Amino acid sequence: MKCPFCGELSTQVTDTRENEEGDTVRRRRRCMRCDKRFTTYERIDLKMPQIIKRNGSRTEFDRNKLLASMKLALRKRPVTVESVEAAINRIEDRLLSLGERELPSKQLGEQVMRELRKLDKVGYIRYASVYRNFEDVDEFSEVIREISRPRASRASKT
Repeated sequence: MKCPFCGELSTQVTDTRENEEGDTVRRRRRCMRCDKRFTTYERIDLKMPQIIKRNGSRTEFDRNKLLASMKLALRKRPVTVESVEAAINRIEDRLLSLGERELPSKQLGEQVMRELRKLDKVGYIRYASVYRNFEDVDEFSEVIREISRPRASRASKT
């Protein structure tokens, strides 16, 4: 593994740990030249479905883009990076279990909103405002009322 600080190809693994689900391995590494430490993650590389955007174009699923959008929605909120990573892992697992080669971006957005709703309601509203393209305050109010209702009353309306 190449050192991100000095570019040296010789690094030493100092610690290896699996996550709770057993699908990711975290390795702490030390550069043999500059002695700096860094972390790498290993995960199975499965073929994720292509995402069909609203305009009909197709793009590769990008975990980093998903992470960035969730981090933006959760900016300055009391949510750990680990819980965001776990949410992304659940989204990826659900996408893979569908077995589809292509997936509408709307379906991916709904998965993200489901996870954000569990993590943080403010983050959920932030994401929903962009994802659903709110145009006025009434749309914000409706989403706030929706997440404020008890689960039983939401379930009876659907």
